[in-house]
Amino acid sequence: MAAARAALGLRRCLSSAAPAPRVCVVGSGPAGFYTAQHILKHHGGALVDIYEKLPVPFGLVRFGVAPDHPEVKNVTNTFTQTARSERCAFYGNVTVGRDVTLPELQQAYHAVVLSYGAEDNRVLGIPGENLPGVYSARAFVGWYNGLPENQDLKPDLSCETALILGHGNVALDIARILLSPLQLLRKTDITDSSLAALACSKVKRVWLVGRRGPLQVAFTIKELREMINLPGARAVLDPADFTGLESAVKDAPRPRKRLTELMIKTALEQPVEMQAAAGAAAAGAAAPREWGLKFQRSPQEVLPSADGRRARGVRMALTRLEGSGDSAKAVPTGAVEDLECGLVLSSIGYRSLPLDPAVPFDSRRGVIPNSSGRVQGVPGLYCSGWVKRGPTGVIITTMNDSFDTAQSLLEDLQGGVLDISPSREGFGLVESILHSRGVRPVSFSDWEKIDAAEVARGKAAGKPREKIVDPAEMLQIIGH
Repeated sequence: MAAARAALGLRRCLSSAAPAPRVCVVGSGPAGFYTAQHILKHHGGALVDIYEKLPVPFGLVRFGVAPDHPEVKNVTNTFTQTARSERCAFYGNVTVGRDVTLPELQQAYHAVVLSYGAEDNRVLGIPGENLPGVYSARAFVGWYNGLPENQDLKPDLSCETALILGHGNVALDIARILLSPLQLLRKTDITDSSLAALACSKVKRVWLVGRRGPLQVAFTIKELREMINLPGARAVLDPADFTGLESAVKDAPRPRKRLTELMIKTALEQPVEMQAAAGAAAAGAAAPREWGLKFQRSPQEVLPSADGRRARGVRMALTRLEGSGDSAKAVPTGAVEDLECGLVLSSIGYRSLPLDPAVPFDSRRGVIPNSSGRVQGVPGLYCSGWVKRGPTGVIITTMNDSFDTAQSLLEDLQGGVLDISPSREGFGLVESILHSRGVRPVSFSDWEKIDAAEVARGKAAGKPREKIVDPAEMLQIIGH
C-alpha cells in the first residue's frame, strides 16, 4: 500500500514537472469562450488567457443578440464559470495587433487561437449607398445594443417606411425592434438613448427585401413566428408569392417545410382583427404598424431625395430564379421597380478582417484558411468561430465549431505537434509589453464591478441592466 502511494507520488511529481501548455485566445465572444471551455475541460494542466479589445467580455452575446431575447444571453453564465477557473484569465481593453502584436503573443504562448469574429459588414457596392439614411445592420444593431463604436450613429427615424435589405434573423430582429411597442422594449437591456430615439420614431411600415424567393429565406421559424405575433403590427404577405409552394416543399427538410407553411398560412389569412383594423383605418383611426416580405428584388441604386441630401428609396432589379433550393441564383430580368422609403438598412452579412500580415487570409470569403481550425502553414496558430467558417449560424453552431478547433489543438498537444518543452511566460511577457506601451488590461473581476454597476442602474429603471456605452466611463468605474 505504502509502495503504491509512493509510486503515485512519484507519478504526480513527474506530471507536475511537465510544463503546462499556455494557450492564448484572441476574442471573448462565444467562439473564444467555448474554445477555452473545451481546452480547460479536457486538459487538466492547460492554462488559457483570453484577450479582448473592449473592457467588457462576451462579444456578440452582449452586442448582437436582440435585447428582447434575454434567454439567449444565459450562455454568459457558462462563460463566467470558465473565466473564474483558476486556470483561465481574462484581459480586456487589449487590442491585439496594436497594443500587442501576434508575433509577440506567439513568443509568449505555446498556442494562439484567433476567435475575434466579424468586425465589419459586407457592402452593397451600389450608387447612393453612402447617402444619409442608409445604415448597415451591424451598425444599427450595435447602436441599440450599446456597442461603443456605434453610439454616435443617431439614425434618422423620421420617415414612415423603412426598407431592410436581407432575409435573415438579423433583418427580422431589426424589423421587430423598429415596430415593437415601447412598453415591451422598456423591460429589456436596450440602451437608454436608443429607447429615447425609438420613442420619437415615425416608422410604421417595414419591408424586408431579398434577391431570391420564399424557399431561400435565411431566417428561422422562431423569429418569423415572433414577428407574426408582434402586438400592434400586422404582416403583409402577397399570396401570389407563394403559389405552388406547398407542393414544392413536400419533400424539403422539416425546418424549411414548416417555415414555408407558416409563410403561406400568414399570406392566405386575413384575420378578423386585420379586417377590423382596416375598417378602423378607413374610419380615420390610426392604422396599425405593418411589415412585409418582398422577394426576387436586388438593389441597384439608393435613390437620392430632390436636394440630393438623403435617401428617398431604392431602385430594385426584379429577378428570376435559376436552379432550386439553397443553390438557386437570382438573375436580373431587366425590369426595375422603385421602392419608396426614408430609412435603408443593409442586412447582407457581417465580414471578418485580417488581423496581422503574418496570418493567411482569404479576403473574398472573409475567413482564415484552415483545416479543422488549424491555420494553414502556421503551426501553433488556430482559429474558431466566424473568422474560421464565415459569419453564419447561431450560438450552438459556434459552440460545436469551437469545440472542433479546441479538439484539434488538444490532439496536436497529445501528438507532440505542439512543442511545449520550451517554457513560455504567457501573460508575464505580455504584461511587460503592455506596461511599456501604457496599456492597462481589465481583469474579469474588474468586469464584474462594471457588471454590478450596470445591473444597479438597470434596477433603478426597471430593466435587467442599463449598459454603459462609453469605455472611458467603464474604466473610471474600476479606477483605471
